[in-house]
Amino acid sequence: MNHFDLAALIRNSKKNAPVRLACAGLVVLVAAGLSACGGEKAKKPGQALASVNGEEVTILQLNEELQRSGAQPAQQATASKQLLEALIDRQLLQSEAAKDKTDRDPKVMQAIERAKALIVAQAYMQKRVGNVAKPAAAEVEDYFNKNPGFFSQRKQFDMRELIVGSADVNDELKAAMDAAKSLEEVAAWLDAHKVKFTRTQLSRTSADLAPELSGKLLAMPKGQLFIIKEGERSMLISIAEIKDAPVTLEVAKGQIEQFLFNKRNKEAADAELARLRAAAKIEYFNKGEAAPAPAAAAAKPAAPAADSNARGVAGLK
Repeated sequence: MNHFDLAALIRNSKKNAPVRLACAGLVVLVAAGLSACGGEKAKKPGQALASVNGEEVTILQLNEELQRSGAQPAQQATASKQLLEALIDRQLLQSEAAKDKTDRDPKVMQAIERAKALIVAQAYMQKRVGNVAKPAAAEVEDYFNKNPGFFSQRKQFDMRELIVGSADVNDELKAAMDAAKSLEEVAAWLDAHKVKFTRTQLSRTSADLAPELSGKLLAMPKGQLFIIKEGERSMLISIAEIKDAPVTLEVAKGQIEQFLFNKRNKEAADAELARLRAAAKIEYFNKGEAAPAPAAAAAKPAAPAADSNARGVAGLK
């Protein structure tokens, strides 16, 4: 079953490691366990696998954790044992939390309510848009033909990098890069001026990058030097080689299908949120402190410069 991720829609991969036991036990404590504290405890359904101070851990709970873990069939026996121990640890923590009234802490109660609201809202959205049809073969082929830069004319950029602190990128360094004929000359300049740096190599294809960036890289000659800033670090990059790296429709078919299916899901979710907003009476307070976006714009989160739709199937990587 394909699950629509409402949280991602509102915030804009999840990648579940097969078994993240310690963290899972603590995180789920807030979202799932504490809400049962304070009143009469309901009997948990399912065959009991263990008892922790009289509280049962059931096979239904284990199956749920196993499904969420993403463990492969060959790993499930080992994962089941580890997850059962994690459930026991969680029950111990939950019981202690009930004793010292952690579940009554305002921040914990707020976290529980938030988790509950997200689960219910996501379940509703899944029910409304969960039957989106998969793209037909003709649609997949059409997308392939209309995006040669991602597929039939895909390019691979092999690059070399020197990573420095952004604070070290000044006019003097830029002048040195303008005068340098190679990245090695820049490295020598950094050494001479006692600027710390690390070396890396990377390869990216035109399917991994925004079309605008791919176009700029293709226009650069081999050996061209340029700078990309990322917060507190900056990359001094040299293009080592640009080569053809095409893929066929047969190879790209599954990836395109998934991309188009995800795109349809998002469009259906956006439409449902727009419908609900149009039918609702929404009032904003403290207007002097914030300028809320219009309903139509708010229904669809703003996209970053190189989001998954702009980059097509590259968004799936």
